[in-house]
Amino acid sequence: MTPTSEDVARALQAATGSLAAAAIARLEEHQPWYAALGPQERSWVGLVAQGGIAAFVAWFRAAGERPPVSADVFATAPRELVRAVSLHQALQLLRVVVDVVEEHVPALADGPHRADLREAVLRYSREVAFSAAEVYARAAEARGAWDARLEALVVDALVRGEADDDLATRVAALGWAHDVPVAVLVGTRPAGASDAVVADLRRAARTVADDALVGLRGERALVVLGATGEDGPLRAAEALAPRLGPGPVVVGPVVAGLAAAGRSARTALVALTAARAWPEAPRPVAADELLPERVLAGDAGARRALADRVHAPLAAAAPVLVETLRAHLASGRSLEGTARALFVHPNTVRYRLRRVAEVTGWDPAVPREAFVLQVGLAVGALAERPGRRGGAAAP
Repeated sequence: MTPTSEDVARALQAATGSLAAAAIARLEEHQPWYAALGPQERSWVGLVAQGGIAAFVAWFRAAGERPPVSADVFATAPRELVRAVSLHQALQLLRVVVDVVEEHVPALADGPHRADLREAVLRYSREVAFSAAEVYARAAEARGAWDARLEALVVDALVRGEADDDLATRVAALGWAHDVPVAVLVGTRPAGASDAVVADLRRAARTVADDALVGLRGERALVVLGATGEDGPLRAAEALAPRLGPGPVVVGPVVAGLAAAGRSARTALVALTAARAWPEAPRPVAADELLPERVLAGDAGARRALADRVHAPLAAAAPVLVETLRAHLASGRSLEGTARALFVHPNTVRYRLRRVAEVTGWDPAVPREAFVLQVGLAVGALAERPGRRGGAAAP
């Protein structure tokens, strides 16, 4: 009696277990990644192989009304298998199973059914390959969406200063692997959908820094940059700044590590608001270069920093330096006018102003730096207790 397609399908069904066992044996022999899996993962792979062959039998039995192949082929394995086995490895598994089934075609079918079975195997394997790609694509999208939400939570926690053990665990889950100096870059978010903006900034940031995290807060974009070297984060920020939207871009102070990134982020956010008062600021501009604007914006930290870096060191070095700088600024930065006001020679004024530059790091001869010094003198005077200002003696 000539066998029918149903006879072939029954033979396939009866051989499902042996075909799956042969496929697993070949995986062990030819695919090192399979041997490296744990016992549980290997059992999952076996379930996928056996389930795939069983699904093929059901599909083949449908003959002329065969339904489309769906991703249900992989339903026998848990979601964790997608993480344990890559798409490339899944396709290698599929190839092994197809090879094994093809080798058994002569024993399972003869005559006119042999060609039909071989064609069905090839067609089914092609559809399963597309289904595998679909499964892995959906898993990647879900993982990417989860990572994006986690990254946003981490950036918010850093801004709020919540550097605890949970935060360290979340950061590790996002792949932050280096203990390096960190700085936070802040600017206007680029145009586009939030997911696309974050993905683009993250890609660009990781080409210029060792580690990076990206977060959006309304119309602002924050990029946490970790890079080796004391000025590594600053170089990374300079390279990344053109990726941000129009308007000022501020980089916060470099801090020792990710746990202290909140201070850099909060300083940069305040400085970004204050940067509107200095339209000519470079892009990016360091938050410490915006100390006077931050003082005007009500930043108490900037007020203390400027008093400590201008008024206090000048008064400690020689009180007359404060008097000379104040007179120089009041005279419109005129050497002769300052000399007349103080009844000293212009060369004495030059010497004292050079000392001011050495002590503070800001040169009174440069207009922008003279503005910084002027605000520094003002906040220093306000911070002084009444009655403590004494006379000045010439250096």
